[in-house]
Order: sequence, then structure tokens, then C-alpha cells
Amino acid sequence: MKALPQPSKKYGETVCCAGITPDGHWKRLYPIRFRHLAGDTSFGRWQTIRFRFRPPMRDKRAESCNVEEDSIEIVGAMPSKEQSRFLDPLVLPSVAEIERRRQSLGLIRPREPRFFYKRKSPVELAEEKAAYVRAARQGSLLDNALEALDPTPYKFKFQFSDAEHPHIYTNGDWEAHAMFYNGRRRGQSEAEVLEWMEHTFNVEYRAKGMVFAVGNQAKRPHVWQLLGVIRLNELSETEKAQASLF
Repeated sequence: MKALPQPSKKYGETVCCAGITPDGHWKRLYPIRFRHLAGDTSFGRWQTIRFRFRPPMRDKRAESCNVEEDSIEIVGAMPSKEQSRFLDPLVLPSVAEIERRRQSLGLIRPREPRFFYKRKSPVELAEEKAAYVRAARQGSLLDNALEALDPTPYKFKFQFSDAEHPHIYTNGDWEAHAMFYNGRRRGQSEAEVLEWMEHTFNVEYRAKGMVFAVGNQAKRPHVWQLLGVIRLNELSETEKAQASLF
């Protein structure tokens, strides 16, 4: 999963990524200047990567890794038929249960999820745009120049419940914001793109099955965020039993 790029005073523009090892352990990958990656280092969802890392100095969350960006290597990809069997055993009933297990990352299957959006104010948009401009100018002489990101004019959100509590989370998944701009590039109006996104999340994903990847904040560990929305088939009880043995 890749969260929406964030301006950083130290690194310029960074993306917080999360992945899972073959034996089912979460890893938080930071700092990754994703738009600087190219070729064999620019990885996508469901790809397998290899990299060098060290424990971060300040972030004490067990899953966090300080990645050596130039060591990233794509070594494979998970076939779609294996994805549900791989992830389903990691799905927990609630955000509270993830916290009780002292994890800082986890998966839940939301109950009655509803995607909605809210237009940002002109002040919010101007502040975000200025932050991205500063981040784009912050690269070293060895970096390729980046065009400043254009923030999406909407906040994308989900209202849902888990096994214990109702929630409203802002969707920080980069892919949701990419959906918006890909639709606009195809020539669709804002209204048409938003209608397409609503149908995707509120009709298609709800009917076929989806999970949310959530994570907490390093400085405020009781504050949880929606980091990724994953289309994932629900397994039958027989398939669940087989997946638990996988």
C-alpha cells in the first residue's frame, strides 16, 4: 500500500508505504521518495520487493523500517488467485483488536462501508499546493526535478463499522486520489469522476468484498488512519480453513 505523498522538511516529498512479508509480518517502509523511483525500483501493489533497511532512530513502532531507497529491487508479483488466501488470515475484527495486539498496522473488513467526499476549502487547497511546491524544490542536485503535485480538490472519506465501533476515516490511499485524476485525464467532468468513484466503492467493492489497511501515528499511537482500500474476495469457511494452513 502507498499512502498519499506528504511534504517533508527533511526529505522533500515522501510516501509512507506498507507491506507484508511472506510469513505474514507487517513492514512500514519510510522514507520513500516514490516519485523519484524509476524502472526496477518503482513498485506497485501486489509486487514483491527486496531492500536494505535499518531500525529508525525515533519511530519505535515494531513494524517501521528506515529504507535505503537505492536498494529497492522488484523480485516478483503475487498472482490474483493467491491474494485472498494470503491476506485473509491477517484480517482482524476491529481497529481496537489491532491496538490490543500492539500492532501499528493491520487489516479489517469494514461493515456497511460508505464512501463519500467533501470539497476542500480554497484556503486548504492553497496551503496544500504551496507545501507540494516547496517539497518539489527541495531535492538534491542528484535528483531529477519533480513537478509539484496538484492536490485533489476533495477529501475522500469512508463511514463504516468494525466489530466494536463505528468510524469515519479520511482515505489516505494514494490510489483513490489517482482514480480522481485518471478520470479527469480521460476527459470526464468532476461530477462524472465522483459518480464513478462512488459506484466503484459503494457498489462494486461492497458486492465483491474489500478490506481496509489501517495504521496509527508514531506520535499519537491511539490515532488511527485509513491507509489503503483493497479489493479482496471474501473466502468461504472452507477456504478460510485452508488459508490458515497456508
